[in-house]
Amino acid sequence: MSNTIEENTQQAKNSTLIPILIIAGLFFIFGFVTWINGALIPFMKTINELTDAQSYLVASASYISFVVMALPASYIINKIGFRKGMSLGLIVMAIGALIFIPAAGARTYWVFLLGIFIQGAGMTLLQTASNPYITILGPIESAAKRIAIMGIANKVAGALGSVIFGAILLSGIDGMKDKLSTVNIAEKESILNTMADSVVMPYVIMAIVLFILGILIRKAPLPHVEAEPIEELVPGEKSKTSIFQFPHLWLGVLALFLYVGVEVIAGDTIISYGIALDIPVEKAKFFTLFTLMAMVATYALGVFLIPKYITQALALKGSAVLGIVFSFCIIFTSGFTSVLFVAALGIANALVWPAIWPLALTGLGKFTKTASALLIMAISGGAILPPLYGALVDSKKETLLADGVEALLAMAEAASFGYWILLPCYVIILYYAFYGHKVGLKKD
Repeated sequence: MSNTIEENTQQAKNSTLIPILIIAGLFFIFGFVTWINGALIPFMKTINELTDAQSYLVASASYISFVVMALPASYIINKIGFRKGMSLGLIVMAIGALIFIPAAGARTYWVFLLGIFIQGAGMTLLQTASNPYITILGPIESAAKRIAIMGIANKVAGALGSVIFGAILLSGIDGMKDKLSTVNIAEKESILNTMADSVVMPYVIMAIVLFILGILIRKAPLPHVEAEPIEELVPGEKSKTSIFQFPHLWLGVLALFLYVGVEVIAGDTIISYGIALDIPVEKAKFFTLFTLMAMVATYALGVFLIPKYITQALALKGSAVLGIVFSFCIIFTSGFTSVLFVAALGIANALVWPAIWPLALTGLGKFTKTASALLIMAISGGAILPPLYGALVDSKKETLLADGVEALLAMAEAASFGYWILLPCYVIILYYAFYGHKVGLKKD
């Protein structure tokens, strides 16, 4: 009898291995596309002669697409299913990549932003289909382990994408800026047009790869999966008729919103923070990789530990506690030590996304696809919390300068002060880990 159980367990593992690898490939793709924004921002700023604020619309265009397209994506996936939804997402991303060709030819910023938005719409479809699919592909108690594998693929791709596109688009850009300031208008236009053309070939290759993958995914050996039905009702109890009847889901959306915000703060402010602490740019430019490496290492640890040694809820509790501890350490230490604690937020953040998804989707049944769309919309936290960090820094800096503090010291102290925004975020995530994920669910 025990041999039969072991054989069945092994067969189940083998049956999910190939689908897990395929979905990991999809996570690799949107990790690659998402993290190249870091290289695109300074590139777009130069070729389109933008202000800093205008250049950050690159990130905004991508994040806005998740908010605008998440519910439509849920509707589409409800109609066509997970597999076709993934295929359509890849093809839409390819179309977005192709828009970079006329954008580069005209050197028109809004056309670039349109291409980025369309790629974001494709990624929204891809994420809305692939996240719940990998969540319910196997036992719900091991979902965080599967999503942690996806996280490794995502962050490795992010590191690879930022390095490759940084080398392609940003090589010699500082020298080019100096040259642009000395030439006449005609020569300047010629140089900028040549720079803009350098973006065409990488995006043509990207579009071809995405189109091919979009077609291949239709033939991929992905089993049909459905979420477990909503718990049976006791006699006289009314069936759930609305997504608003699942408070644990809405609390999960809030927790995920805050998590994405603190993850983006950890990744996107660390270089500026290092510079504010008077660390040379040549060293500071690698600091984002520190955060990504910390996340990848913790994802790997999660794959090993969940669910054999720790539960998803316990992983979330530990992550939130570490986030609170590291936030205090950032604020109350200085110099490179403080920067390392910002990078250490990668450890605190890595298992939050994998843990919240299965906890928030527990018991959703037929509402799973809509709930997935709401969770995807929570990615907008990455567009909202980092500017709030910046506002805190600016406000504190102005106060310190008004009090007569020297400029460099004021910048360093203000940059550190901004990280106070992390604490309430991690406290709410901690609440969700202990109590929030159980609100409204039946007790065993």
